[in-house]
Amino acid sequence: MILTTVFFGLLLSMSTGVQAQNLVKVAPKGFTKTLLENDQVRVLQIESAPGETTPWHSHPNYILYPLTDGKLEVTDKGQTAKILGFKAGEALYFPAVTHMVKNIGNTTVKMVITELKTAEKK
Repeated sequence: MILTTVFFGLLLSMSTGVQAQNLVKVAPKGFTKTLLENDQVRVLQIESAPGETTPWHSHPNYILYPLTDGKLEVTDKGQTAKILGFKAGEALYFPAVTHMVKNIGNTTVKMVITELKTAEKK
C-alpha cells in the first residue's frame, strides 16, 4: 500500500512538471522582457538565439509582431511540430495555445508578443 502511494505520488509529481507554465517563468535567461502588463494585456519582448528552445508554456489569444525575419519549430500540445516562418513587420494572430518553441533559423529572432487577457464583449 505504501509503495503504491509513493509510486502514484511520484507519477503525479512528474506529470505536473510537464504542464504548461508562464512563459516569463520558463524562458531561458534574457529571453523575455515584460514591456507592459495590466488586467487587459501583457506585452512581451522576446529574443531567441539560433537553436534556443523554450519549454512548454501557455498563451491566451495573442498577436505576434516579429521585429526580424525568423523560422521557428512550434509544437502545440497534442500535435506534431510545425515550421513557422515569418517576416519582420508581419503581424500574426494566434488563438490560445500550449506549446513549446525552438528557433531553427540561423539568426536571433526578435519579436513582440501581445497576450489578450480578456475575451471580446459583444
